[in-house]
Amino acid sequence: MMSHALYRLGRYAARRPWTVISSWLVVSVLVVAAAGLFGQKLTDSMGAPGLDSQKAGELLARSNDAGLTAKVVLTPADDGATFSDPGPRTALSEVRAGAAELPNVLDASEPAISADGRVAVIRLQYPVQEKLGRGDLENLKSFAAGVGPTLRVELGGDLFFVFEAPETGIGEGLGLLVAIVILLVTFGSVIAMGLPIGLALFGLGLGISGMSLVTYLIDIPSWAPVIGSMVGLGVGIDYALFLVTRHREYLSSGLSVSESAGRAVATAGQAVVFAGGTVVIAILGLAVAGVPFMTAGGIAVALIVLIMVVASITLLPAFLGLAGSWINRLAVRRVTVRTGGWERWARHVSRHAIAYLVSAVVALLALAAPVLALQVGTPDEGALPATRTERRAYDLVAAGFGPGFNGPLVIAVDVSADASVVGPLLDAVKADKGIAGVAPPEVKAGVATLVAFPTTGPQDDATLETVRRLRTDVFPSVLQNSPASAHVGGQTASFADVGAKVNDRLPLFVGAVIVLSILLLTVVFRSVVVPLKAAVMNLLSIGASFGVMVMVFQWGWGADLIGLESTVPIVPFIPMFMFAILFGLSMDYEVFLLSRVREEYLRSGDSDGSVVHGIATTGRLITSAALIMVSVFLGFVLSNDPSAKMFGLGLAVAIFIDATIVRMLLVPAAMKLLGAANWWLPGWLDRLLPVLDRPDEGSSEGQPEVAAVDTFA
Repeated sequence: MMSHALYRLGRYAARRPWTVISSWLVVSVLVVAAAGLFGQKLTDSMGAPGLDSQKAGELLARSNDAGLTAKVVLTPADDGATFSDPGPRTALSEVRAGAAELPNVLDASEPAISADGRVAVIRLQYPVQEKLGRGDLENLKSFAAGVGPTLRVELGGDLFFVFEAPETGIGEGLGLLVAIVILLVTFGSVIAMGLPIGLALFGLGLGISGMSLVTYLIDIPSWAPVIGSMVGLGVGIDYALFLVTRHREYLSSGLSVSESAGRAVATAGQAVVFAGGTVVIAILGLAVAGVPFMTAGGIAVALIVLIMVVASITLLPAFLGLAGSWINRLAVRRVTVRTGGWERWARHVSRHAIAYLVSAVVALLALAAPVLALQVGTPDEGALPATRTERRAYDLVAAGFGPGFNGPLVIAVDVSADASVVGPLLDAVKADKGIAGVAPPEVKAGVATLVAFPTTGPQDDATLETVRRLRTDVFPSVLQNSPASAHVGGQTASFADVGAKVNDRLPLFVGAVIVLSILLLTVVFRSVVVPLKAAVMNLLSIGASFGVMVMVFQWGWGADLIGLESTVPIVPFIPMFMFAILFGLSMDYEVFLLSRVREEYLRSGDSDGSVVHGIATTGRLITSAALIMVSVFLGFVLSNDPSAKMFGLGLAVAIFIDATIVRMLLVPAAMKLLGAANWWLPGWLDRLLPVLDRPDEGSSEGQPEVAAVDTFA
């Protein structure tokens, strides 16, 4: 039985702490050293097989034009000067020459100068990402900083998108500081507080270091460490919190340190295993999207969660054994666990179950209603704060050339069998109402490249409509009798294509995650009602968090509070990625709460009383765990990257709603109304399901009589 295996594992780790800790240290040193010596760079491919933009990228690669680009945007420092004047014109030529000499720069284009002569743009062509590094971005920044006083220089482009890391360090630190305070208040002991923090940081360091090694199997996106940090810190601290709390309960009842640690791992540890398993299943469900970079990102985040689970049931009990009776030392306050208030609340909700159920559902539906107005798109550089050079470059280009110049469409044409189509295709693209202009075409290796500038900005719906019209109307009208083929690529088109594919796969993905989670919880709780109810409640809380995101990011409600300078659409892959993470994390609290409820139900057979008992014994703990996770997630809202803000705010709101409205109102009200039906399981299904554990009256040495506490009979 799982609880017995976990009991033996936890007791062994507590009795031989240095053996276990040394093993973890050896593994960690090997992983970190291997990552430093052999680790590969994380990538940022936004493509997916079969997409039109992906086909364009493949053609551009054939002509060696598929690398990254950067733009150098210049304007005379003197407000009255233009590039027609000798001084600025000479300085502009010097900048172009100097930029062309930078390492890895393949080409520096002739400057494009705005009609008023005030803005010039030089496009730098770099090789593919695999041949570049963050040093290339730093070289460009250093070069721009050294340009003389005649010109003001701003920078932007793909090079920044790939190598400019979001500034989240301050937010992460503040979130961690708040978590420390909450743990101190919860435990009242510096040592007890330090164990969850130490475990989470240790596991996070190991997981992020290992990502560069996983790249030998699958390309991990460069943003995976940011999302992994959010989720890893949250679940790592929470899992350790539940285990340390149960360990201290057993210690206070007079058990030895090793026996207490073993029982804590057998009980709360088993809940951690199932909760973590649910998170991993939900995140790995991203594979259904059929978008490689999302699948890879999901694998990276799931790896961190898996490390946290394994560390919780092996490394943490070793820490507990090492701490011994000192776990309650260095007290900063005396903690008295009182469950009376939570018990009274649970009974109050039970007495008014219908009223609370209806009120909670109405409130969640009201918060979720804005989801109907959700618009997906990719925030462009104009959404960044004015302190960033990319934003200032964006504003200069938009003012000088129009907003579409910031999001060019790169049209790749296979002319290997028919080069005569280039001219007619150029004329047809120029004539489209959504195109402001087209750069002169270039033909290399049988591939013609046309760079078209839309009349509208990169994140405008009109730009996406222009892309659709080029593909469905303009290209067929010119190429219908030709073997040549044309495809629209570039960052704007790539994001749009990926967003459309994600939206198409979203219903399948949601269904797959829900079905897999229901199956797992059916085995765990041996009930078909509890998993279905959990799935519905999770959907409500996630929907409410999406609604809040629409209010803030699309409608601008409270945008100033999180440092958002303009409204932006929701990044296409964020809803799917957030759903995977949130569905798993929401199930965490469901597992921890219903573990106690089921334990009491199996003991007493009292359906109402078991719900009250579960709320009373876990209410304080779940609230503390949720506050920790919310504080960690809100720390990422301080990032200057809109995508990181979306993740941070959405995850924080969902966890807050889940731990308050859902766990403290919906769950007790619904379980009260359902009564014994909560645990209904058809006989035929009962016989088919594997038995994970059963209550066992055995000795406290080999078969702990508490092995079924927090476990699932």
